[in-house]
Amino acid sequence: MKQPLWLALFSILIFLGGVYLNGQTAKQEVEKWKIHDPDRPQPPVINPGPAGEPVPAPSDAIILFDGKDLSQWTDGKGQPARWKVENGYMEVVKETGAIRTKQNFGDCQLHVEWASPVLVKGEGQSRGNSGVFLMNIYEVQVLDCYNNKTYADGMTASLYAQYPPMVNACRPPGEWQTYDIIFRRPRFDDKGQLISPVLMTVFHNNILVHNNAELIGPTVHKARPPYKAHQNRLPISLQDHGNPVRFRNIWIRELE
Repeated sequence: MKQPLWLALFSILIFLGGVYLNGQTAKQEVEKWKIHDPDRPQPPVINPGPAGEPVPAPSDAIILFDGKDLSQWTDGKGQPARWKVENGYMEVVKETGAIRTKQNFGDCQLHVEWASPVLVKGEGQSRGNSGVFLMNIYEVQVLDCYNNKTYADGMTASLYAQYPPMVNACRPPGEWQTYDIIFRRPRFDDKGQLISPVLMTVFHNNILVHNNAELIGPTVHKARPPYKAHQNRLPISLQDHGNPVRFRNIWIRELE
């Protein structure tokens, strides 16, 4: 039976009201803590189990890095990426800048394997720092937080400056770790107003650390700016934070 118009409109209003309330809840949850608040509780530490072999890409995945070359990547100016490639991995080369995919993406499932340096140097944010940026805007932090404390909203697998992970699932320095990220891009109307925010689910070393977390805007170091309308598809980027972090076996499935 066809739904009456008034009932359809009422259902839409209820849905939009739920989106608004969820947005308010997320904003309140984030903003009850100062950015990088040292008093924000640290998540419990768990042992995620031993590292394994590279996770095979499914048949419908786009291979972004197969260990051979950086043909799918450029630097921030569109020039050839200058990170080191050897022995099946790429490694950050200090002061060469972030790299980004040549192809643009929106909603996706992203698989990334990474390892912090075996030789431990520095502490806090200075140890094995990098980042995985969806749409070159929304960051999942890469950091060595194995016996290394830093602010909770900037630790390994945090949604930077907004949400700490549920648990600290880090492996020791030098061991391969995995991120599996389900990303839903923000939606904007034709006037640039936000319709729905970024939603992110993240597994760190096969452990769920974010369950459909709702970002309140871009992930920025010293601020929490509101959303600003942008394209529906943008690059994935990896950060050069000056530490020789390694990456391997990166693939993506488009979900739009």
